[in-house]
Parts: sequence; C-alpha cells; structure tokens
Amino acid sequence: MSVDTPERTGPTGPTTQPLLTLRGIQKSFGAVHVLRGVDLDVRPGRVTALVGDNGAGKSTLIKGIAGIHPFDEGDYSFDGQPVKVHGPKDSNALGIEVVYQDLALCDNLDVVHNMFLGREITKGGLIDEDTMEKRARETLDGLSVRTLKSVRTHVSALSGGQRQTVAIARAVLWNSKVVILDEPTAALGVAQTEQVLKLVRRLADRGLGVVLISHNLNDVFEVADDIAILYLGAMVGQVETSDYTREQIVTAITTGQLPAKTGGAA
Repeated sequence: MSVDTPERTGPTGPTTQPLLTLRGIQKSFGAVHVLRGVDLDVRPGRVTALVGDNGAGKSTLIKGIAGIHPFDEGDYSFDGQPVKVHGPKDSNALGIEVVYQDLALCDNLDVVHNMFLGREITKGGLIDEDTMEKRARETLDGLSVRTLKSVRTHVSALSGGQRQTVAIARAVLWNSKVVILDEPTAALGVAQTEQVLKLVRRLADRGLGVVLISHNLNDVFEVADDIAILYLGAMVGQVETSDYTREQIVTAITTGQLPAKTGGAA
C-alpha cells in the first residue's frame, strides 16, 4: 500500500508555529497517576501519530484535549495563546474535533443527517435540508471523497471505510483546525485502510493539524510526519518519522527508551 505524499519538513522545524501545545500535563484518577508531565505539539499541515502500549495514557490525553477529562496541571495553548478547556464545548469552540473509534454514527439516518447530528441547520423553525445537503456535498468534494454515491444513503448501508469517511468529514465540516482520529483503520480491510489513510493525508495537506492514534505502525509510517511516543503516562519523545525505523519506535513503546536516530526509516 502506498500513499502519495509531498515532501514535508520536520515537527521541530521553526517554520510553523504549533496549533496545539501542551506542556507539563498531569492527570490523575484518585491514586492513579495517568499522565506525567506530558509535552505535545500539533502543527498545521502535519500528521502527528500518537503511539504507545495499552495503558500508556493515549485515551486520557486525547480526552483531556477534548475537555472530557480536564487536565489537573500543565499549560494548554492553542494558536499561541493559553486557553482553559473545561468541557467539549470549549475544545470545539477552539476548532478541535475528535473522531472516536466507535464513530458515534446513527445507522437509521443518512449521511447528511449524520454529518449535522446535533448541529442541524434550521430555517423558519424547520430543518433546512437543502443547505445541509449542499454543505455535506461540498465538504466531501473538498476532501476528494469519491466512494460515496449519494449523501442520502443510510449509514447502515455503508462499508466500514465509508462510515469512517463520514465521521471524518463531519469533523472537518465545522471549520476545525485540529482533528484527532482514534484508531481510524481498526478492523478495516486493505483497500478501505488505504482510502482512509489517503483521506488522513488530505486533511493535513489542507492545513489542518491531525493527530492519529494507532497501534498499526505500518499506517503510522505511511502517513505520519512525526511520532509522539507515550510510555506509562510519560512522553518518551516526539520525533520526525523519517529519522527512525519501526524497530526503534517499537523499542521506545515497549521500554520507554528512545534509541539514537538513524537518519532514515526502514
């Protein structure tokens, strides 16, 4: 599988200011210290893969960014300005959207109504079907989605890859700046995985900051510009993908120790 991508600069390069910056993030649940001084940068036009073993803190980190479990300590900045995120509405207002693994789609509704679920456009007290359909089509066309024949198809009739596409399109419909994708290729076949990875790349190419949570290092090395590695709640490092091999990233995930960079991924 191959996803065509343009040349991209490193995550620590000085050319772009991060959209999202976390410094010294701490989070505990009772006596369990889940996040320990985590730093993270998400830059526009880049895919940042967030990797780590089960229990490393990935879910807690993204839920904290989304405001579901607000952080206990640390600095949270967006577009260079310090912000306070107390709930999902705060993160949405900043331009942060999360596509969770369960997708939160309604099988009995069509693509349009799923994309506008909970945010329906009304006119004269009635749902404005024409405007919603037009905006849904424009969003999908803007992402070069060609796998959906009709935006009026019920989600129950869609494949796994098509469902993932609808969920991602819904996330970018609201002028989002950062999109977080939780295991978007889990349980997908090879062809559908390739379609979703191409869509992930297109999000970044449109200037969004993309966070990709994945256990699949093939997917990570296919589309990610940089990799942030969590180990037992601590950030081992955020590195440029091309500087490391899969084996080195596996070592960092399993031991919490980041080997010296090789200068090229294998």
